Amino acid sequence: MLTTLCWRHHTLIQSLLSRGPLREDEFHSIFSNVTGKSPGTRQQLFNDFLLKINKELAYVQFELRACRNQYDGNVYYGVVNNVADEQSKLGTKYTVPQIAFYKGIIEAIVQDTTARGSLLNLDALNIRLENQALTGTGSQSQGGPSQVPPAFRNFSLSQKEKTLEELVRDQWLCSTPDGNIGLGVRSFLDLRSWFRNNDVPSCEVCNEAGLKAELCHNETCTVRIHKYCLQKKYSQRKVERVCPGCGTQWLIPVSKTEVVEEEDEPNVPSQNGRPPQPSTRKTLRTGKTVDGGDTVGSGSSQASLLNSDTRRTTRSSARLG
Repeated sequence: MLTTLCWRHHTLIQSLLSRGPLREDEFHSIFSNVTGKSPGTRQQLFNDFLLKINKELAYVQFELRACRNQYDGNVYYGVVNNVADEQSKLGTKYTVPQIAFYKGIIEAIVQDTTARGSLLNLDALNIRLENQALTGTGSQSQGGPSQVPPAFRNFSLSQKEKTLEELVRDQWLCSTPDGNIGLGVRSFLDLRSWFRNNDVPSCEVCNEAGLKAELCHNETCTVRIHKYCLQKKYSQRKVERVCPGCGTQWLIPVSKTEVVEEEDEPNVPSQNGRPPQPSTRKTLRTGKTVDGGDTVGSGSSQASLLNSDTRRTTRSSARLG
């Protein structure tokens, strides 16, 4: 199938299949080792390599894709499955109850209107699998709640804890610095089309799902922007820092140690001999450091863990099908 690809292409593919998603600098390092060229100086060559790989992977409905992790802001590369049918479930090691548990967690994170992008560990463990039971099979209308599989009803707390550990280890979920449960880089890679199809609110700047984002201070405004997008958009001092949707002043969160100051005039004596006047300073309000990111790359896919039928919902609430 991959007759047009050379060993260098194969090495790049195998590195992602064997190791899982790789951070951009790690993937670039492998590319440099196998080609002798740096993506930094030979960007077109790098792009041509990925394009050629994806043309061949398309025959087996796979894609090499890049995304930005919205928690650490880093770009990652990975190979994703573009198949979204029941048969593709056979490619996962997770059981049906475990998949339902994962779907419930993703749903809870997506529905969070504060865009913190995470779920308390206790709330994750309290996810009820009955809400995910038999979705998309048509069985609910015949049997109702009584038809919930015993495997769902008997999915214990210890099984949930073990599943969380496995999902974090396999990078479908992650453990955030504050101890909550967030989306893993594999979910960001695979769920782009699902986010769009279910009207998950997007970042005003990059148009990717704004799961971990900053909200406009105007409570009636729905604009949300990733932190890294904010920093890029308002990096120039002369740029007016207002919400692109409603015009409300946008206070950019910075770390506690980062204070940006602008001095109007230096402290120098005036010609009339008067003492120097104190400079006027404009200081950004400090706040907690909030990680953010956007998704890069092209193509559409759904995670193999989330490939059952889905239903379109409103922008503020999305359910997994």
